[in-house]
Amino acid sequence: MGDEVETAAEAYEAAALPRMHDVHTDPEQPKSGDQPLPQSMIARPVKQKSPAQWAYERVILYLKNFEEKLDNDHEAAMGFAGGDAGVLRIEGMGYFDPDIITFYGVDPAGARAQLVQHVGQLNVMLRALPKKVPDAAPQRIGFRLVADLEDT
Repeated sequence: MGDEVETAAEAYEAAALPRMHDVHTDPEQPKSGDQPLPQSMIARPVKQKSPAQWAYERVILYLKNFEEKLDNDHEAAMGFAGGDAGVLRIEGMGYFDPDIITFYGVDPAGARAQLVQHVGQLNVMLRALPKKVPDAAPQRIGFRLVADLEDT
């Protein structure tokens, strides 16, 4: 046999666009899901993306949304779950198909750092750290990453 037949409901569900949804204690808090997704995220079906690419795209949106809520004195960083690895000030992000995500940056002491993680272990805690240079404009990697998604 082998020929799969989909009902109209199954075809509709499979073609549904990805969406974000969140709820906050403060009803005035903007919802991430109220923002349109970048066209590049919805132009290619999720089934055609590797787990790494799909995780990468979604973490970028969370990172950008986190940065939108920061004041001009703070930048995005990530804390590590488990162990004593500390915090990484995020300066870049990437993926390696089919299943690896990587974060580039520096630790609070200024040492270069890179986290390479399997998507099955992905666990990101975003944190706000004071800027390295107080008088400089804050670095917003999330916005740069979303712009890169739009360019691809």
